[in-house]
Amino acid sequence: MNKKQYTKTKKKINRGILSGIANIHCSFNNTIITITDIKGNVLGWSNGGTVGFKGSRKATPFASSKASNSLAQEALQMGLKNLDIRVKGFGPGRDPAIRGLYNAGLKINSLSDVTPLPHNGVRPPKKRRI
Repeated sequence: MNKKQYTKTKKKINRGILSGIANIHCSFNNTIITITDIKGNVLGWSNGGTVGFKGSRKATPFASSKASNSLAQEALQMGLKNLDIRVKGFGPGRDPAIRGLYNAGLKINSLSDVTPLPHNGVRPPKKRRI
């Protein structure tokens, strides 16, 4: 008997989640974008490496916009419509990542910068004696 082989493909499920949070972590080497629901459960993520950039090209604004655009398409397929955006870091992909999410058709409710800044910093080195 000849049995037919079936390949299983993962189907994107419309989860019915209307609003979520986009966490954008920008460093000088890469930009990582994660979309979660309101409780913090991860729905999807993307960065410069997952869209095909390697090495120093991951740190470019173009790679950041491509990553955010591909992630926004996934989010729209899940049924997501509204986003709160939290940006962390000083990398070059901050603005293109936000623009990519907006241009894909997601409505942005709030935009906040959650970059950790020291209030006083570490203890300075002792005074130099000559």
